[in-house]
Amino acid sequence: MKVLNFYSQVFADQLRHGRKTATIRLGDKSRKYERNDLVLVTIGFKHSPRERIFEAVIDDVEVKRLGELSPRDIEHDNPEFRRVDDLMAFLQQIYDRPVSIDDPVTIVRFSQIAERAMDIEDRLRGTGGARN
Repeated sequence: MKVLNFYSQVFADQLRHGRKTATIRLGDKSRKYERNDLVLVTIGFKHSPRERIFEAVIDDVEVKRLGELSPRDIEHDNPEFRRVDDLMAFLQQIYDRPVSIDDPVTIVRFSQIAERAMDIEDRLRGTGGARN
């Protein structure tokens, strides 16, 4: 199984509540992630313990130039952003290098896999727990 890892704990809540349904990675990752791949979504740093968030299926993988991203593409990656400039600054911080609007990026869209559809609805509402 492949892993789709995120470094920031900020994303854990967004992932768990279905607000983050894509990731935008610098470079062409279309050979690494393919449609219908099963992935384990995790949070943590390299060479450190990681937290399992959920399993997911890759819905779509698309390569574009950073400057071609739509506000919707960006919002699915980070609900706090809408503009390419915001995402570009974030990518520069994550990758620790200059990033331009001409750089290729890969949009990886994914959907959480739940044991039962009702489990997802319960999580989104903040209900659930033990059942009698």
